[in-house]
Amino acid sequence: MQQLLEFFNISKAFPGVQALNNVSFRADGGRVCALMGENGAGKSTLLKILSGDLQPDEGHISINGEVKSFASPDKAIKSSISVIYQERQLISAMSVMENIFLDDLHENKFGFINKPMLRQKTQEIIDVFGLPIKPTDVVGRLSVAHQQMIEIMKAYRRDSDIIALDEPTAPLTAGEITVLFDLIRQLKARGKIIIYVSHRMAEVFQISDDIVVLKDGQLITTFKTTETDEKSLVKAMVGRDIGDTYANLKRNDKLGDVILEVKNLVTEYIHDVSFSLRRGEVLGFAGLIGAGRTEVMRAIFGADPIISGEIWLDGKAANFKSPKNAIDSGIALCPEDRKEQGLILGRSIKDNISVPVLSKLRKWLFLDVKSEERLAASAVKKYAIKTPTTEKLMLELSGGNQQKAILGRWTSEMMATKVLILDEPTKGIDVGTKAEVYQMVLDFASLGIGVIFISSELIEVLNISDRIIVMHNGRISGEVSRDEATEERVLELAMKD
Repeated sequence: MQQLLEFFNISKAFPGVQALNNVSFRADGGRVCALMGENGAGKSTLLKILSGDLQPDEGHISINGEVKSFASPDKAIKSSISVIYQERQLISAMSVMENIFLDDLHENKFGFINKPMLRQKTQEIIDVFGLPIKPTDVVGRLSVAHQQMIEIMKAYRRDSDIIALDEPTAPLTAGEITVLFDLIRQLKARGKIIIYVSHRMAEVFQISDDIVVLKDGQLITTFKTTETDEKSLVKAMVGRDIGDTYANLKRNDKLGDVILEVKNLVTEYIHDVSFSLRRGEVLGFAGLIGAGRTEVMRAIFGADPIISGEIWLDGKAANFKSPKNAIDSGIALCPEDRKEQGLILGRSIKDNISVPVLSKLRKWLFLDVKSEERLAASAVKKYAIKTPTTEKLMLELSGGNQQKAILGRWTSEMMATKVLILDEPTKGIDVGTKAEVYQMVLDFASLGIGVIFISSELIEVLNISDRIIVMHNGRISGEVSRDEATEERVLELAMKD
């Protein structure tokens, strides 16, 4: 019998927000159903209801004609449902094999974990995925990309009938994406129901059979993938035709003097890196995942120790010993993993925006709460952050709104940012919000801020940057100007031996 998953009139509200409103659609076995919409459209809320992490206020889920209700994620897993979220659900101090088999650790007759069997079964799964990791590797020491693949391996091991993936490819390399898509096609051929959430248009058209579009918690339309195109899909998502995203951007053409200079920088991960950044310039960094782009920025920001080399800011030597030193000197970093490294998820928008300037908000021994509120409210208004109040917890915001809050933090009226480092600033956000972020980046440059823009989406780097530095294996493999940069030239440098 063909598998069938149906959502009937699903509604869910949170304080001040109607996350889902009367949403109904179906997903069939043997097909990939893409779930699309802007950040805040309700996609993640819907997946959390499917997984038992949330309960709907109204409506129900039906599987093969039988109404289902899951009181917890464990109940959903036991009903053959696996949901892979953007936020990784791993125990970083445990090994790969312990994470993959956490709910089935293969105890022997004496009650001890059968580690040889666990290693063998994990290695078999690793071989399917073709990853250069070992069953005994500690998860917290692996790259973000490999951690994401471990999440996917957990679902693969369970052999669930329904598999939902929320932005699964965001941290993956092209090779890893190819492996994942091959696996999805295999699961589809076995009649599995696949729900696929992504903001990457090319992926959706490559892997999906059906597309469901949500906006502001409501079902807008459904498409057969072969019967629509990117322009129609974007219009359905954002409610308007946004045209050529890059052609409409207003650029800064007035570059100033050198604001940041890096000379022969060496750390545990990078080797002899040198470059300069001018005021008002957007300097792109391209390269494959693991090329060393993030590691360069962490060293500049004082987060990783420098073995040798020099950093000059505003004509003065400035090798920072800590992120606080860098922030106090005017360097800001929006990290690649915003949830783990850039945000305090359990605190409010207001707290997250004011955290780097708390010392400036003090009145004697007390915090000037009115000034703090004004600061946060200004950022919410300036960046159109969707929230009913600045007291809303950061974990309750969509990925795009979280990213806007980080930008609001570093460009508030109380910050004197000279260099803004943006590491994968559009990861996991929708096409409409991406266009907003691109213009924000160029607006920062127009204010005389030197911007470093890192992205694994090459089309972004090519269209946003004034100049592009390409890295490979911890070294700079080349530099190209905006006028001479092409995808072929940058990829050639990125894979240069």
